[in-house]
Amino acid sequence: MSQRPIHFYFRGAVRQLEGAAPSRTVLQYLREDAHATGTKEGCAEGDCGACTVVLGEKVDGQLQLRAVNACIQFVPTLDGKALFTVEDLAAIGQPAGTGLLHPVQQGLVDRHASQCGFCTPGFAMSLFALYENNPHCPSRSAVCDALSGNLCRCTGYRPILDAVPAAYAQERVSLERPAVLAALDEMAALPALDYSAAGQRFIAPRSLTELAAARLAAPHARLLAGSTDVGLWVTKQLRELGDLIYVGAVPELKTIRVDEKGLCIGAGASLTDAFEALIAFAPAWAELARRFASAPVRNAGTLGGNVANGSPIGDSMPGLIALGAQIVLQQGDQTRRMPLEDFYLAYQKTALAPGEFVQAVLIPPPPAGQLFRTWKVAKREDQDISAVCGAFALTLTDGIVSRARIAFGGVAATPLRARATESFLLDKPWCAATVEAAMDVLENEYTPLSDMRASAAYRSQVTASLLRRFWLENGGAAGAPVRLADVETLA
Repeated sequence: MSQRPIHFYFRGAVRQLEGAAPSRTVLQYLREDAHATGTKEGCAEGDCGACTVVLGEKVDGQLQLRAVNACIQFVPTLDGKALFTVEDLAAIGQPAGTGLLHPVQQGLVDRHASQCGFCTPGFAMSLFALYENNPHCPSRSAVCDALSGNLCRCTGYRPILDAVPAAYAQERVSLERPAVLAALDEMAALPALDYSAAGQRFIAPRSLTELAAARLAAPHARLLAGSTDVGLWVTKQLRELGDLIYVGAVPELKTIRVDEKGLCIGAGASLTDAFEALIAFAPAWAELARRFASAPVRNAGTLGGNVANGSPIGDSMPGLIALGAQIVLQQGDQTRRMPLEDFYLAYQKTALAPGEFVQAVLIPPPPAGQLFRTWKVAKREDQDISAVCGAFALTLTDGIVSRARIAFGGVAATPLRARATESFLLDKPWCAATVEAAMDVLENEYTPLSDMRASAAYRSQVTASLLRRFWLENGGAAGAPVRLADVETLA
């Protein structure tokens, strides 16, 4: 790798940038350097969506457009990508100088979907990505999911949602994709990025071999994936990160495959792609996937990053542990595997050795008859940190529990299996009496803490209640709805 400037496509041309600190955010660059002030700063932690921009990458020969939060993305991560902001929309598909708005913008205007206007650019960008990725008007629920990371504090959401069909009712316009793809190809021909500024180095290897060598050469460097957590270390904690090794340019880490050995998800696969694969593998992931952070966070964050972070409230881990997932670690040209639950040693302390990194997560094929569910319990439906996240995987043989794996997050210093409850359930009939007795075991298995999200007593009660819910959805309810959302509306 050789030293060179950061290259990215912006405003119709490939731009070069040098001198910016590697931990400078895309939002800071836009507002303070490029004077593109349509992109707003709200929370500076990826929660409000005011800073939403759209990034373009070439994936399988096609242009992939995804909304992300500019406030927690670092400028060097733009290298080799295309960047679109709210100022770009009016020029898309419109003759120069006409003053016409993009259909998404016009829809927001026509439906009176802006009041103070501060959040509107972020909404416009999330809707622009949705519009470009869907040739036909998506369902209302799909629009709500796409806007889960955008907050409006004064207008209300109905006119914003109404702006989408209004946009699709207009003559369709589209981004000139061939020009963007040509620029992406031009940048792909450049050497891998090795960038230094402000006493900090940013290395972006482009192969697994290069990453392994870079990690061995600089075991002290901070590994960076989607920066959905590390970004907050800069914007909120004002931490100095030191040198960075970026894993987002390594194609092998984004590989997802299914074979006779199960599902393998590369550590660099985005949460959006990882959850899509997990849902196809086990449909019960769907509810958690929809409620995991927001669409822009899922677009930027990675499954490997969520797992490697070691947070006790990482919502992917309980489900993965319940399904018997293994984590693949690499150091140099050597790899090793271990059960995911064994990877966590203490609060945010993992089994990673110096110079080692997470390569992939492996989920074995499910045994015949396995029942699986994973749920997140939080104060809000969207955009909230879990008070408790639970997962259950039981295998029944002639009505008897022959295999049980139960895991929870939010109730201990690490994601943790409920081994006493698992042992209690084994070789017992899957019936109401067994479940009620197992609930007593589960309620006393953990010693959770009280914090702002929930009390210890509440967490203990919820762990047991989730087991009852699992029973109701897998035999106890006899087909009756067990959630208000499942109850049909009466005519």
